[in-house]
Amino acid sequence: MKWYLAPWKKFAVFTGRARRSEYWTFVLINAIIGAVLNSIPPKVNGQMYSIWYPIFSLIILIPGLAVMVRRLHDTGRSGWNWLWALLPIIGWIVLLVFFVQDSKPGDNEYGPNPKVETN
Repeated sequence: MKWYLAPWKKFAVFTGRARRSEYWTFVLINAIIGAVLNSIPPKVNGQMYSIWYPIFSLIILIPGLAVMVRRLHDTGRSGWNWLWALLPIIGWIVLLVFFVQDSKPGDNEYGPNPKVETN
């Protein structure tokens, strides 16, 4: 649970580094919450429409982007690499490869290695 709460504590912090466990726990739990919210739609004007998922998506937008940038920093890349997400399919494959890579050992230009701090 600490890995899920860490991005919320650093809500809009785009500096520093984030471990794989912090990023992937945040993504996994938000996907589960999103699926649950999407499956319980209320009736709006007589039609079934889930208003909760779009609201939840807006709430997690900034912390999600921040943890994504910090994860890219942890692999030694600029946070601007998140722009790969704008390219359909290829961009998401590139980002997936970046996100599953291990941390760059030691300190880098974005800060100290988060693995050393937590051990």
